[in-house]
Amino acid sequence: MIDSFFPYAETTGTVTVRVAVSYLPEQSHPSLGRWFWAYHVRVENHGDGAVQLISRHWRIVDGHGQVSEVEGEGVVGEQPLIQPGGAYDYVSGCPLPTPEGSMIGSYDMETADGSHMLVAIPHFALKMPATAP
Repeated sequence: MIDSFFPYAETTGTVTVRVAVSYLPEQSHPSLGRWFWAYHVRVENHGDGAVQLISRHWRIVDGHGQVSEVEGEGVVGEQPLIQPGGAYDYVSGCPLPTPEGSMIGSYDMETADGSHMLVAIPHFALKMPATAP
């Protein structure tokens, strides 16, 4: 069930990052050159010690091949501590000037012993859903 809800997944060490994407027509304005997607991310800790999400890095590519890099502390204003066997979920959004694009990224995670690891965020497409005939 979880794999069907989160079609994109990537595992680095003991951390799995899953992503689900939704196009939001109510926040999009194609006539003004604006399309908007929400993405739901779940970060799962399958290890024996807690991990903390310290920072994020995103590479966003629009339909024209224009690349935007986004970096910052935590996610949605938090630096969550994820206990062994636990998960952290959040939802964020991405506007684009084209009706399609993609995102990929990484998280800097601090482990229980104070070391850091770069955790991959899977590459995922930002596409409008196919319309019914």
